[in-house]
Amino acid sequence: MIDHTGINVSNLARSEAFYRAVLAALHYEARKAESDLVIFGSKLRTTGDDPAGDFYIATGDPLTPRSHVAFRATDRSQVDAFHKEALAAGGRDHGVPGLRPEYHEHYYAAFVLDPDGYNIEAVCHVEPR
Repeated sequence: MIDHTGINVSNLARSEAFYRAVLAALHYEARKAESDLVIFGSKLRTTGDDPAGDFYIATGDPLTPRSHVAFRATDRSQVDAFHKEALAAGGRDHGVPGLRPEYHEHYYAAFVLDPDGYNIEAVCHVEPR
């Protein structure tokens, strides 16, 4: 189980604005901001959560090769909202929302490239009700 992870970004202000908009669609918020990093965490806190959050962006040279980060969505509408917000915030489409049956029957995801070219995904694994 992964507790937290993060990426280096070339322009913290630009990436912070992007991730604030995109992650809000998944009920994430910025929990901690310093001069060289911003930490995001779910608004839906549970016992044992790190109070600082579980995903951070930090000033630095972007990773080479760029890593892939997938965020879990609770339903398909969150995946759709993630994709819409990402494009509005300057992200580039890397896979429209839809089923990806090559992964499994109910894998519904969308992919975008963030301002530094990281492949960011929102994914829902459950069948719609």
